[in-house]
Amino acid sequence: MLRLIGLKRSKGKLESAEFNEAYYLASQRQLVWRKFRRHRLAMSSLLVIIFLYSLAIFAEFFTINDYQKRHVKYAKAPPQALHFIDEAGNFHLVPFIYQLKQELDMETLRRNYTEDTSERFHLRFFVKGLPYKLLGILDTDIHLLGVDAPGVYFPFGTDELGRDLYSRTIVGARISLSIGFISVVISFCFGCLIGGISGYFGGKVDVVAQRVIEFIVSIPQLPLWMALSAALPPQWSSIQDYLAISTVLAVLSWPPLARAVRGKLLELREADFVMAARISNMGDYEIIVKHLLPSFASFLIVVLSLSVPGMILAETALSFLQIGIRPPAVSWGVLLQDAQNIRALSQSPWLLIPGLYVIVTVLSFNFLGDGLRDAADPYKQ
Repeated sequence: MLRLIGLKRSKGKLESAEFNEAYYLASQRQLVWRKFRRHRLAMSSLLVIIFLYSLAIFAEFFTINDYQKRHVKYAKAPPQALHFIDEAGNFHLVPFIYQLKQELDMETLRRNYTEDTSERFHLRFFVKGLPYKLLGILDTDIHLLGVDAPGVYFPFGTDELGRDLYSRTIVGARISLSIGFISVVISFCFGCLIGGISGYFGGKVDVVAQRVIEFIVSIPQLPLWMALSAALPPQWSSIQDYLAISTVLAVLSWPPLARAVRGKLLELREADFVMAARISNMGDYEIIVKHLLPSFASFLIVVLSLSVPGMILAETALSFLQIGIRPPAVSWGVLLQDAQNIRALSQSPWLLIPGLYVIVTVLSFNFLGDGLRDAADPYKQ
């Protein structure tokens, strides 16, 4: 018995030694990933972000109706509920919906919708619908969900023109999510480049760069956005407006990152590994790109992840104020324009559903950034 206990203890010590050896011999990337996986909230947020971007990329596949089509008979229709039990009390394995019936209140002239239990339509998967190009390449007409004609299904209800809010929210994710990513990438490149040059060379270059940054930071953003929006030619297409708004957001958001990169380079430019690179006749550009920036890459990744929600909120705010993306283009900010009217909102509270997507996206990016920040220093317990 004592011999068996001794064997177990020796085996445990051996496994512990192997774990410690694997831990301290692991690369920085492996250590960061190992610690990041333990952050359950960050991992869950990463899955949510992947799901949202999948919706945006394959938006046409996930839509149920044409997001631009007006269903006049169902203007301001509430979200339709899925049923498993019919009016006779019978259980159905496949969910179904009842067709909506519109009634006009002659006193308030308000449309009231009730379910017509005489018409029942089962929910179908991989149904044929409006033709589209998947990823802009493959011609298809297959959609994830749908109901058989003449039934119509509005999971999030409709707007005042009778357009399917669910389909418009899914399509709007494409602009709202991509504009944040594109703006952050442009801002990230500007910030790293200017901050790296300013911090590495110092002197007059640093003085000029810092004065430029201070000038940009001192400009009130909202009036500047309004001025730039007014300067956009009205004949521009939605794609041109999209690119212009992305550029504006990127140009105004790089100074904080440039200052952070400058501070890091001022701290590291006299380090031993930088001096060794200079002695080996390595150029200044290579030293900055191959040695200095990678030395605090984890910090840059955290800044990048935390900057995306700020860009999404900025686009949503601009479009909500009607100085950003313009209809007929669809984004979450454009959809929230219908919620500006208190009367319309009191009658149709489901118009705020795109705002819930904004909240979930911003929270997910913030939680992801927290997880990356904790994992950036894998040896810290």
